[in-house]
Amino acid sequence: MLNMHNSLLIIVDDDDSKVWSLYDAGPRSIRCPLIFLPPVSGTADVFFQQILALTGWGYRVIALQYPVYWDHLEFCDGFRKLLDHLQLDKVHLFGASLGGFLAQKFAEYTHKSPRVQSLILCNAFSDTSIFNQTWTANSFWLMPAFMLKKIVLGNFASGPVDPEMADGIDFMVDRLESLGQSELASRLTLNCQNSYVEPHKIRDIPVTIMDVFDQSALSTEAKEEMYKLYPNARRAHLKTGGNFPYLCRSAEVNLYIQIHLLQFHGTRYAAIDPSMVSAEELEVQKISLHSSSEQEEQ
Repeated sequence: MLNMHNSLLIIVDDDDSKVWSLYDAGPRSIRCPLIFLPPVSGTADVFFQQILALTGWGYRVIALQYPVYWDHLEFCDGFRKLLDHLQLDKVHLFGASLGGFLAQKFAEYTHKSPRVQSLILCNAFSDTSIFNQTWTANSFWLMPAFMLKKIVLGNFASGPVDPEMADGIDFMVDRLESLGQSELASRLTLNCQNSYVEPHKIRDIPVTIMDVFDQSALSTEAKEEMYKLYPNARRAHLKTGGNFPYLCRSAEVNLYIQIHLLQFHGTRYAAIDPSMVSAEELEVQKISLHSSSEQEEQ
C-alpha cells in the first residue's frame, strides 16, 4: 500500500480551499510523465498498483486527486495551472471513467497550445448525457453526503464477482467513504453536467481506449460512441475487470499502459528513463500480449 503521508498538497488557484493532492513517483528527469485521473469515487491512491509497477520499470507517474470544481472549464483551468506549477509542458493522461472524460475535455481545452501528448481512456465516456442525470446535476450540491454516496454505490457491480474484483470494490468503497460532501457533490456535478467532447479538436492525439467485456457502469452504446469518436484509437480490451480494472486486473492494465507508451520511447515525450528500456524485453511483452488477446477472441 502507498503511504498517504508521501502525497504532495498543492494549491494553484487564488482560492486556498482548492487543494490538489498527488503522488509524483519515478525519475524527476522525465519531462512528459503519465498522469492518472481517478473516477468519481476515487482518490489518488486508487492507482497504487500502477505507481508501484510502472516506477519499478523506470516510468515517472503522477496520480492526482481533484479539488472541488463545479464546472469543466474551471477544472481545466486549475489543471493547466497545476501542470505549470509542476513545470510540465506536455503529459500523457490516463483517465478512468469521469477522469477519462476530464482528460478529453482538458485535451480539447488546450488544443490551441497542446498540453496532452496522448490519452489512455479507461471505461471512459465522451458525453455526460448517457447518465440521464443532466437535470439533477445542478442539485447535487444540496444533497447530504449519504445520499451522494448512495448514488455512486448504485453504479458499483452487484452480483457475484471473483475475489480480486471483490477486493477492488471494497477498496473503492473505502475511498468513497473518505470523500466529503463537497468533493462528492462536485465530482457528480462534473460527471453529469450537460457536456460532450468535440473530437475534431483532439483528433491528432494518440489514444488507447481501454474497456472491459463484463459488467460495468458503461452501457454498450457509450462504448460504441467512443469507438466512433476515435476510429484510429488502439483498443485494449479486458475480458473482465468491472468498473475498476486498474485495481483487480492490474497486470493486464499495466501491460497495456506500457504498450501505449512504447510509441514515445526514444523521443522527448518518453515517460520512461531511457536507461531502463530493453528492446528484447518489450518485444517479448508485445508478443505475449498479442497472443493472449488472440486467445480471448477465440
